[in-house]
Amino acid sequence: MTFREYADQAWDIPDKYYANRYYLSAHGCGITGEYPYLYHRGDFKDAGYDGTIEPGMVLCVESYIAEEGGSQGVKLEQQILVTETGIELLSRFPFEEALLK
Repeated sequence: MTFREYADQAWDIPDKYYANRYYLSAHGCGITGEYPYLYHRGDFKDAGYDGTIEPGMVLCVESYIAEEGGSQGVKLEQQILVTETGIELLSRFPFEEALLK
């Protein structure tokens, strides 16, 4: 899958949260955000670049959103391993269900 295909298929942030989004929908794992940087569909034209998601890559799929002018937001992140047949979830700590509603 190309970086562009990923951006086109990824979850779209609702308009009321878009201004306060995290600028990436996924990135490589490391000390900080590492290659590849996978941008949201709305940011791809200005910031995205060519590349391919390949088996063996470990990615952090994440989101941060908050209402514009709001004082709080939500950040969720999962680490995945890309395999020949899909993905393997590497994160082992569950989300708090009450906070997902």
